[in-house]
Amino acid sequence: MNKLKEFFNHNMRKYGMLFALIVIMIFFGIVTQGRLFLPRNVSMLVRQNAYVLILAIGMMLCILTGGNIDLSVGSVVVLVGAMSGLMAHTLGLPPWLAIVISLLTGLLAGMWQGFWIAFVKVPPFITTLAGMLIFRGIGNLILNSNTLPLPQLYKTIGGGSIPDIAPNTVPDFMGVSRLLGLESTVSFLNVTTLIVGILLSVIYVIFLMLNRNSKKRRGYEVSALGSVIAKAAGFFIVINLFTYWLAMDEGIPILLIILAVLFALYTFITTKTIPGRHLYAMGGNAKAAELSGVNIKKMMFLVYSNMGLLAAIAGIVVAGRLNSASPDAGKNFELDAIGACFIGGASAYGGIGTIWGAMVGGFIMGVMNNGMSMIGFDVFGQQVAKGLVVLLAVAFDTYSKSKSKIK
Repeated sequence: MNKLKEFFNHNMRKYGMLFALIVIMIFFGIVTQGRLFLPRNVSMLVRQNAYVLILAIGMMLCILTGGNIDLSVGSVVVLVGAMSGLMAHTLGLPPWLAIVISLLTGLLAGMWQGFWIAFVKVPPFITTLAGMLIFRGIGNLILNSNTLPLPQLYKTIGGGSIPDIAPNTVPDFMGVSRLLGLESTVSFLNVTTLIVGILLSVIYVIFLMLNRNSKKRRGYEVSALGSVIAKAAGFFIVINLFTYWLAMDEGIPILLIILAVLFALYTFITTKTIPGRHLYAMGGNAKAAELSGVNIKKMMFLVYSNMGLLAAIAGIVVAGRLNSASPDAGKNFELDAIGACFIGGASAYGGIGTIWGAMVGGFIMGVMNNGMSMIGFDVFGQQVAKGLVVLLAVAFDTYSKSKSKIK
């Protein structure tokens, strides 16, 4: 009984937000009479919330340095969209070149802020507040209050899917479907998506077992084999269910591939590299980290430069979703990204948080938005609900810290 309780408590601490996401999805699935789980809606959830997840990855790194945030990311999204419109539409440059220049613009915006924060010692809140005004102003000056159309490449990135290796439909040669009053083609599941789901789940299970064996050989404490098998089985089912739902629609969104690459890259950086360990050390105790040899200035410069680059990627995604460069894009994006991080377990004091948590937090906000819209919840009511969820998440973190200090 004690072992079961210990297993439950450990996994609740580690995967509490994932459990919360599942509960929220079940709740909205019931109140929307299953519409939340329609394949088209699941696919749209990924596409609609990709920008939040991308921004949340960068925001998590900012928060890890000591609870710092970046208020300018929504304005960088506008600036990048405006540069895309200027380069691709007004100047007629090739779409790929317009995207490269736009990404570099976001990177330069991040470097500009990193310079003021790291070397001039202007607090991140003030620097990024100024950046929020400056970058949105430049973007609106470029667009001159106009909405500029963008090439097909942007639309493909923002809303396209990976082509299937097998035809998704077959013609009705014998006319049977017409006799039955059905469509003239018969649809099948997206084969590529199903194969990817199976491969990913198998790779995950193999990695999980190899990681456990490696730790055991080196003498580290490892989880019981039963709990590892339960975890592997759970994720195997979740991955294949998710890809099965995508296979019933258009397959794997290109945005999901971008998200997967970013997730893997930044998870590796934060967990397996020296700069990643430095980030957590800065959030734990900046003075002690500096005395231990961490270059605080360099790290702060890199973190905010990186945030600018990720905001630029989000800007390309948003421009592709809108199929245009709009002066109204990016509003409140910074709040969504910050909220996703704190809901996902980031500490308001820094030093605690994971890329995985930020992604889960982003999906929680996305499901809440989608579910509340489906049941006709007023948009202002949605803002109230999201605000309360963020407040409760930070309050829980503060309470947990105070309890640990008492102990």
